[in-house]
Amino acid sequence: MVYPSLYQINTRVWLTQLSRELGRKATLDDLPDRDIDRFAEIGFDWIWLLSVWQTGAASQKISRSLPELRREFEKTLPDLTEQDIEGSGFAITGYSVHPNLGGDEALSRIRARLRSRGLRLMLDFVPNHTGLDHPWVEQHPEYYIAGTEEDLARAPHNYGWAKREKGDLVLAYGRDPYFPGWTDTFQLNYGNPPTQRAMISVLSKIAGQCDGVRCDMAMLLLPEVFERTWGLFAEPFWPKATQQVREQHPDFLFMAEVYWDLEWTLQQQGFDYTYDKRLYDRLRDGHARPVREHFHADKDYQNKSARFLENHDEPRAAETFPDEVHKAAAVITFLCPGLRFFHQGEFEGRLKRISPHLVRAPDELVNEELKQFYDRLLAVLRQPLVRDGEWQLLECVPAWSDNWTWDCFVAFGWAGKKGEHLIVTVNYSANQSQCYVRLPFGELAGQRWRLTDLIGNAVYDREGDDLQSRGLYLDEPPWKVSVFSLSESKSQGREDKAIATAV
Repeated sequence: MVYPSLYQINTRVWLTQLSRELGRKATLDDLPDRDIDRFAEIGFDWIWLLSVWQTGAASQKISRSLPELRREFEKTLPDLTEQDIEGSGFAITGYSVHPNLGGDEALSRIRARLRSRGLRLMLDFVPNHTGLDHPWVEQHPEYYIAGTEEDLARAPHNYGWAKREKGDLVLAYGRDPYFPGWTDTFQLNYGNPPTQRAMISVLSKIAGQCDGVRCDMAMLLLPEVFERTWGLFAEPFWPKATQQVREQHPDFLFMAEVYWDLEWTLQQQGFDYTYDKRLYDRLRDGHARPVREHFHADKDYQNKSARFLENHDEPRAAETFPDEVHKAAAVITFLCPGLRFFHQGEFEGRLKRISPHLVRAPDELVNEELKQFYDRLLAVLRQPLVRDGEWQLLECVPAWSDNWTWDCFVAFGWAGKKGEHLIVTVNYSANQSQCYVRLPFGELAGQRWRLTDLIGNAVYDREGDDLQSRGLYLDEPPWKVSVFSLSESKSQGREDKAIATAV
């Protein structure tokens, strides 16, 4: 599949809800077949089960004790309890499935159930750091960035004591170069070759348990970033790691969480997909031109971009974007090339982001308008035309002299292997806008064409000669989206001049 879809699930939150329904502790074995069937019916290719790995008490204690974290948690759960704070799923103490979730055997069974429905399993890999009570802290302290008591006194937000039977040590907390350390983790030292070998061995083990990994903050391991953060030279890690894993598992998939314009660098080092935070940020800014310009990038880069409107790190899309803007941003995000990356709760319009430290979500009402919109969008995304067809950015031009609102549009074209076409148009602005969309489809002239909006309810007949010479005329209200299928029309009626109002 050229353009697959991925669904991210907060595993611990899901199992907490199932436990309430079952009246007992639920494990991965209790994930309902009806839900797995539904994932396949919707058209997902990948299921990412977030936070299945072993975590420890030391990191959990930090999560429960930091005032700033508790304030965040209480905004999410006004009735917060200690049991709701399990600790960060990224403060990992071992890449075996947490016993509360059923262990590795339950993971193997859920993977088989997913595979039987054509779904592939993605899990987390956190390469930059471990939890505070990872066994390596006791057995291999040389795998970590060591500090001194002077470092601790100078930067207590970046260093802490590691409690060990063999003697306490000062170790660096995991961090990136722009923020204080994550005090529930210790930083691995990629300037130490044995650390790199140990992490490749861990990654090889994970590759036997799933079909792909999402690599947390993957750019932190790049030599230039690591040296800027820690002042230590490190050999490149990712080319070796991805190559060695694929020698054993040729189809294994790597997706990178990456920022700072380092996406292309990681794609060249073996990643199949990289987060496209740049598109997300431009959509949040609400201006069409920077969004269009983003799609001028090389096609190989576009195809390896993971497009999203929310994930566990970002605020909820329904909180970030008003409903009409949300729909416009979603059509742009998920009808361009790349991996379509969806997040649990997105389709229902959930408003509260769930911290990875929490294992319970608040009860929220479903936004029925957004849910109906996503039902239609997902139906479009199930079409082979947008799963393995040819995409291109379409040119928008002024509808008349001095008509500046043409610059408010983003438009795509999709061409299928059987000659079918989709035309995606979005007025990504808060004002009424007009333009002509150039249609580079050579077979339009000499006949009449029907445009059927798959997101809305409009149907139009247009003369092919006009479409070929001038393009598709649009006169759209703010944030209006259309996804037109193009088919030969038998109608001889008068051509409509108006474009449909917003759905």
